[in-house]
Amino acid sequence: MGCRSESATTGEGRFRVNANGKLLEVWLLVRCVSCDRTSKLTVRERAPVRSFDPAELHGYRVNDPELVASRLLDPLLARRNRFALDWTGAWWLDTPSAWFEEAWPVPVEVVFEDPVPVRPERLIAQGLGLSRNEVLRRIKCDIPLRRPTSTGFTFTVMARD
Repeated sequence: MGCRSESATTGEGRFRVNANGKLLEVWLLVRCVSCDRTSKLTVRERAPVRSFDPAELHGYRVNDPELVASRLLDPLLARRNRFALDWTGAWWLDTPSAWFEEAWPVPVEVVFEDPVPVRPERLIAQGLGLSRNEVLRRIKCDIPLRRPTSTGFTFTVMARD
């Protein structure tokens, strides 16, 4: 991006496919949040047409929203194009207002609408209004609480000591 803000939006999530002889280049078009200029993130460079999966190539040509999302979430694409996604405000834990009145322990299921990476410890602490140390003491979970995940999981809230 020209202004170096490193903050962009995909806008309508459009790919650009360019043919150069028997080689194809694919870019994802993004718009800078700060200066409103359009830039391109390189998805594939000078790749032979035969190296593309036909369904994937069709997805690039029709601007498939799921393909746009998967490319934006691809850590290799982010590293190659020197960008990072800002997940600020992208997740929260919906809890019933009277969950403290339930019998202990309380089982909780977390479901992701989008594959947003989050540390379960942080999500639970913010959603339940607990300190992170209290989360480590009172939460029983099958996945590591301090390791980011973007898939659903369940945990159990144990009673206070």
